Amino acid sequence: MQPIAKRISKLGTETAFEVGARVAKLEREGKKIYKFHIGQPDFHTPENVKEAGIEAIRDNCTGYTDACGTYELRQACAEYIAKTRGVRVEPDEVVATPGAKPIIFAAGFVCVNKGEEVVYPNPGFPIYESVIEVNGGKAVPLKLSDRNEFKLDHEQLKKKVRKGKTKMIIVNSPNNPTGGVFTEEDLKLIRDLAVDADTLVFSDEIYDQIIYEGEHKSVISLPSMKERTILLAGHSKTYAMTGWRLGYGIMPKELAEKFTQLGINIYSCPTSFVQAAGVEALRGPQESVGRMMEEFRRRRDVIVKGLNAIKGVKCTMPKGAFYAFPNVKRALKRLGLKSSEELQEKLLVEKDVSVLSGTYFGKYGEGYLRMSYATGVPDIEEGLRRMKELIES
Repeated sequence: MQPIAKRISKLGTETAFEVGARVAKLEREGKKIYKFHIGQPDFHTPENVKEAGIEAIRDNCTGYTDACGTYELRQACAEYIAKTRGVRVEPDEVVATPGAKPIIFAAGFVCVNKGEEVVYPNPGFPIYESVIEVNGGKAVPLKLSDRNEFKLDHEQLKKKVRKGKTKMIIVNSPNNPTGGVFTEEDLKLIRDLAVDADTLVFSDEIYDQIIYEGEHKSVISLPSMKERTILLAGHSKTYAMTGWRLGYGIMPKELAEKFTQLGINIYSCPTSFVQAAGVEALRGPQESVGRMMEEFRRRRDVIVKGLNAIKGVKCTMPKGAFYAFPNVKRALKRLGLKSSEELQEKLLVEKDVSVLSGTYFGKYGEGYLRMSYATGVPDIEEGLRRMKELIES
């Protein structure tokens, strides 16, 4: 008997966690690793948010809640999205989940039939392709390139979206891993194509407050889009709550009911006291977000300048999130390496620097590295010094 179902072979992974386990082992052995591999803010959860979670436990808020989240949390999420996106949102259009990934999985499970096409960014968050394929959909990559600062290629998208074939378009802005941000013109094109082809749009906006120029733009804000958009948001990045596991989706009520039904089958409900902390994060003081953003801006400038000072490396200035995505194709030639994954390995083994190969974010990531600057400036500078030493040796 073969105990494993065939469909699991289509399930991908998020390699940052695999590299993280290896880094943790090296650190236990006493090594100092200069860490650029993980997309986790190195800030602490704001004190008022922690206190709200602790107080909820003291108040015995430790039981089940509604499967889609407490009414208070869903109301706070609805208020936040209404305020920042300019659209009316009701609490029954909100589904809270233990982390943001369940919303991605649910979108594939609930919405995509076998053989239906889903257009997704590549390089992009690896879970998109994984979820499309494990649910029987056809993954259609939309290539992002540093030739245009990882902005949307309009002509390419027009060819990828096909009436009667495309079920969903996935948008991620600000983008992981490139740091690219879509313009209002980009979003209008996505809207026009989605309406014409009668497709859904899945808009991953987990980095909505980590943007360095102008204000965040959302496709859900455009006319005719609220009824066909699943918006993904969460607390992990903005409020340094990665380990709390709290995300949420905004979607039409009919979809919210099905997402909730799926949640009942998998996790029952998000953690009760974590939801109380989530309410405080959205409604409480926001000064910590501003301080975090200023530090990220400083780090961004340091890492991009340092990368562009290395022979054979070229890095576009990220417009959002906290990732640099340097082009290392010339550096690979200098070192006689065949892939960015080989460079990743060489940096870790020889220089104690952990990065991620761009190929972990899709086939169009070959020749790039993803480097998170969610770490202090001294470590960024030393990690870059070691990287420069290796590449220019």
